Amino acid sequence: MKGTYPADTYVVVNQTVLTENDKKTLISLYEPIIGPIAVSLYLTLWSDLDKLEIVSTTYTHHHLMTILKSSLEIIVKARQSLEALGLLKSFFKEDENISEYIYELYSPMAPSDFLNHPILGVLLLNNIGEKEYNNLVQYYKKQSIKKEGFTEITSNMNVTFKSATQREALKEEVRKQTRAVINLNDVIDFDLLEISIPKGMVNAKTFNKRTKDLINQLAYIYNIDTIKMSEILRLVIDEYGLINKEKLRDAARKNYEYNHNGSLPTIVYRTQPDHLKTPEGDTSNRAKMIYVFENTKPYDFLKSKNKGIKPTVRDLKLMEHLAVDFNLNPGVINVLIDYALRVNDGKLNQKYLEAIASTWSRKGIKTVPEAMEAAKKGHKRVVKTVKEGSQKTEIKAPSWMNKENSREEMSEEELKELESMFEEFR
Repeated sequence: MKGTYPADTYVVVNQTVLTENDKKTLISLYEPIIGPIAVSLYLTLWSDLDKLEIVSTTYTHHHLMTILKSSLEIIVKARQSLEALGLLKSFFKEDENISEYIYELYSPMAPSDFLNHPILGVLLLNNIGEKEYNNLVQYYKKQSIKKEGFTEITSNMNVTFKSATQREALKEEVRKQTRAVINLNDVIDFDLLEISIPKGMVNAKTFNKRTKDLINQLAYIYNIDTIKMSEILRLVIDEYGLINKEKLRDAARKNYEYNHNGSLPTIVYRTQPDHLKTPEGDTSNRAKMIYVFENTKPYDFLKSKNKGIKPTVRDLKLMEHLAVDFNLNPGVINVLIDYALRVNDGKLNQKYLEAIASTWSRKGIKTVPEAMEAAKKGHKRVVKTVKEGSQKTEIKAPSWMNKENSREEMSEEELKELESMFEEFR
């Protein structure tokens, strides 16, 4: 493919439904990552559309140069940034004289999906800093109104509209909002990666899809380029040409720590995603505990459990392991930590945590109430097993396992435990 020239033409095709809110999302969330020129390019292509916002007339790239007051080289780089984040798809038809392009527009991610994305959320945080990031989170945070004392009277469709036998509606293809999809396949250049590793070390099974996905994910999280990844892989490929995934995770983590003075990625410094939080309004002790789990970063939660002492590097690795390898959300990690510390005399046993995390991950547990219920059921099974055996060991459970947590049903010790936690996280 030849380079792009000012005389080359393009047509814009809208593959989504664009709204004014999309502009706000582009400027507040995308611009800190891709820059103002890329956002301006997107908005210019949007404005090139016809009145129905479906397709544009034919323009030359000189038109973009005039509107954006930028060189074609800068515009092409901006276009590539839009492509990388799934906002634009580009198609090329080469000609001896004037080549043709088709640019397809796609909607930005919903703010909740963007902020909770494991890659974009971290990129945004790194680009604008924690203070500005928290301001954005508060701006986009879902607002809830207390409904205590209210009764829902929302009407159902089958009550409001009577059923009638009619012809089947014609199934026409209607435009709908198609949001950006991030493609992670370009994180690592696997062609370069494979030729940079001695042939005797790899075989046809070395880079299967699951292994490539893991390599890409680690490369994003730990900011590892292709050459550095090839160096790491040489250390973790066994005699059969297979990649030891545990050793790969560990090596990627150590490489990051070495280059960042022992610190870890920001994944353990985030709270439960807003769309997975429990609506406010309930004032029970259980609801307060859920609020603590959902609105506290795992780092801060473990620090409070350690009476203000910062978590050790081992504990940080363990929390990051739960987040990355088992895909547990921050609030769920807090529940797991609280339960594990309670039943293991204040110690975090990695094997024990992994066993529970594996089960929760397999069951698709994403919310704090789900995690609390799963912990409660698992605890009952353990207690039952102990009672049926010859052991007489008392296994203590966290006070939040009391379903209602009403003051009348709780012991003095349980009340003190809950109230001390509420006080720590106010």
